[in-house]
Amino acid sequence: MTNFISVQLKKASEVDLAKPLCKFIQQSYPGGDAQAEHCRAAEELSKLRKSALGRPLDKHESALETLLRYYDQLCAIEPKFPFSENQVCVTFTWKDAFDKGSLFGGSAKLALASLGYEKTCVLFNCGALASQIAAEQNLDNDEGLKAAAKHYQFASGAFQHIKDTVLSALNREPTVDISPDTVGTLSLIMLAQAQEVFFLKATRDKMKDGIIAKLANQAADYYGDAYKQCQYKDTLPKEVFPVLAAKHCIMQANAEYHQSILAKQQKKFGEEIGRLQHAADLVKTVASRYDEYINVKDLVDKINRALTAAKKDNDFIYHDRVPDLKDLESIGKASLVKSTPVAVPLSQKFTDLFEKMVPLQVQQSVSVYNQRRADLVNRSIAQMREATNLANGVLASLNLPAAIEDVSGDTVPQSILNKSKSVIEQGGIQTVDQLIKDLPELLQRNKEILDESLRLLDEEETTDNDLRTKFKERWQRTPSNELYKPLRAEGANFHNILNKAVQADGQVKERYQSHRDTIALLCKPESELNAAIPSADPAKTLQGSEVVNVLRTLLANLDEVKKEREQLENDLKSVNFDMTSKFLTALAQDGAINEEAISVTELDRIYGSYTQKVQESLKKQEELIKNIQNAHQDFSKMKQSNNESNLREEVLKNLAVANDNFVELVANLKEGTKFYNELTEILLKFQNKCSDIVFARKTERDELLKDLQQSIAREPSAPSIPLPTYQTTPAGGSKPAASSAPTPAPRTMVGTKPQPPARPPPPVISAASSSSSASAPSGTAAPPPAAPTPTPTPGASAPAANTAPSQAQGPPYPTYPGYPGYCQMPMPVAYNPYMYGQYNLPYAPSPVFQNPGQAPYPASQQPGYPFPQQPFYPQQ
Repeated sequence: MTNFISVQLKKASEVDLAKPLCKFIQQSYPGGDAQAEHCRAAEELSKLRKSALGRPLDKHESALETLLRYYDQLCAIEPKFPFSENQVCVTFTWKDAFDKGSLFGGSAKLALASLGYEKTCVLFNCGALASQIAAEQNLDNDEGLKAAAKHYQFASGAFQHIKDTVLSALNREPTVDISPDTVGTLSLIMLAQAQEVFFLKATRDKMKDGIIAKLANQAADYYGDAYKQCQYKDTLPKEVFPVLAAKHCIMQANAEYHQSILAKQQKKFGEEIGRLQHAADLVKTVASRYDEYINVKDLVDKINRALTAAKKDNDFIYHDRVPDLKDLESIGKASLVKSTPVAVPLSQKFTDLFEKMVPLQVQQSVSVYNQRRADLVNRSIAQMREATNLANGVLASLNLPAAIEDVSGDTVPQSILNKSKSVIEQGGIQTVDQLIKDLPELLQRNKEILDESLRLLDEEETTDNDLRTKFKERWQRTPSNELYKPLRAEGANFHNILNKAVQADGQVKERYQSHRDTIALLCKPESELNAAIPSADPAKTLQGSEVVNVLRTLLANLDEVKKEREQLENDLKSVNFDMTSKFLTALAQDGAINEEAISVTELDRIYGSYTQKVQESLKKQEELIKNIQNAHQDFSKMKQSNNESNLREEVLKNLAVANDNFVELVANLKEGTKFYNELTEILLKFQNKCSDIVFARKTERDELLKDLQQSIAREPSAPSIPLPTYQTTPAGGSKPAASSAPTPAPRTMVGTKPQPPARPPPPVISAASSSSSASAPSGTAAPPPAAPTPTPTPGASAPAANTAPSQAQGPPYPTYPGYPGYCQMPMPVAYNPYMYGQYNLPYAPSPVFQNPGQAPYPASQQPGYPFPQQPFYPQQ
């Protein structure tokens, strides 16, 4: 009697997980041992998938353990890898578990670049394999019963979890096998079977009949609910429905049987008979309707024996009234099962391959923190550099410190000589020329990479739009223009960055051209430099004056401030703090990360003292500049001035300004070169990202096109085209008799393979045609009857329908549109086997036996000849 339902496994296409995961790891994590370890873990994950999905699985605990480990690992990596169509793009393809497919169309399948889809399908296989393992258990011992109940409840929980999460995990319509309706029904079926196992255990343990009846009644209720859910839906295999209906009746019969025993114990003999009669009716229904699926002979015998004995005792002894079925008290229900919730990890042997990799949410928080830190450091450094440039500009405009050094009027001041030496050591004007020459090449390389990346997106998007226009609503995948929005926004950002870089390059070149001659003068030897500087009459000796000493002191203090800034800038760049542990702690405690609050607090703690030093340095420089300007005014009043001295001072100022510009230009150009090189790496990653997603989209496109072709092949062909008149009109020219059967289409119009036709019933042979056939002389064909169906005379019995022909039946011929079907006829008395061909039978068969869509049979030709002329049917 026991016949349990098990679920078929879904089949997955092969996928290489190692390559895309390793690429993401190499792009997101610095090189070293950690990166290599993560890549090895990715390869192990790919091997685990092959073990779980790439081979047929045995109905054993070890195979289920492998599936559970893979599911646990998918759950573990979900927060660590951004699986999506535009990031880590891995397309998972799964076939429908219940769709057997067709010869031309194949089975239904769905391909999605979604880790949630992979998890759903793997969990479905876990539930399906658990149901198969449970169905294989030996229910004659306690261990088998416990194992079966455990696996059925787990399978029920797995299917219930899919029902609750599949729509949110896929964000699109799933295949039928994992749709909420289907998995909801499967969950209820597994729960019903688990309840039935508990009923079997209670029966085996000989528990009280009242308890057993309640267990059986609850199982019947579960089976009935499952049957109602799938009664009008063609989602499960057809053999499931009769099993569910039979199990519902069987469990209800068992409940009535055990409740009848309880009624007997309570001296309610009429109720006992009523319940046994109901149980007998139920098992009789099962035996008559579902005997092909479930054998209930033992149960029928047991109930009938009990019913016979009860009736006998009641008739002879008790004479208790047998109540109607509707008057019987309802049997209670007792559920001992529940769906096992899906709580990760499902496997007891699970170890996370990526245990040392931080979750994606932590990675993103660390990335945002690093951006905040970089903004803070760059802002502080920019303030200090701007203040230093301002101080240099003020000193250059005052010709300091050259003014207090130039007391002879005919020699180069020492500060100018130091600046000249510094410029020459850095390569002079040749260095600037080379750096400026390299910029356009670097810029052009970055532009080409960006343009090629966007070209790949444009080509794929154009193809996708063309196919969407062609197939319309059949083209069910995310439109490329929506999918590429983040990439196009990123590309537009790169375009803006390059445009700003071009503008900055132009400003640097313009500035260089305006100071190129003065910078070139600084690069000359001391003798040529001294000759280029105008001489002046010796100035009044100011070496010992108080104002000169004040200026020197102030300038020395300003130089000290500049040196402190350089050290402070290096300290700001070198400070580093790993926020990973902070974010991991917050994620573990709160389940979420408030990145902004944590980052602001930590940045203030780490960089608060440095920020304060920067502000103090700026304030100190502001006071020094003010004092230097006041002291220089006093110095200018004391110093004698004339045209020659003014011209000399102007040249010295220009040389000081040229030195400052040279230092700044070289720094800017080197920074620009570094920027372009770093941008090249970023753009190459962007190009790889575009190339990967385009390749994945092409693969998905090819798969979808294949599925569309298969679905089109499964669709019905075009409507039948009537045959021309000359093909349906007999030789005599008269029109054929009207027939209700449609005209068959030509053979060339066959679009799909028709189902094999049902074998036609034997023809009805009238008495007239039989006698005419019998009276025909030997070797002569009997003429065809006037009408294929005889008219019965009043009072005479009609000829028996479906009379089997006297000759043995041959194999049925296939029937296609345009191809006459086979109809076996009884042989006449003087039958000549060479007399009739397949297409010119001696008489037309009755319209009752014509196949739908088949034209009437042509009349026989030249009946007097033993070898008739065969009609010619050209092959189309």
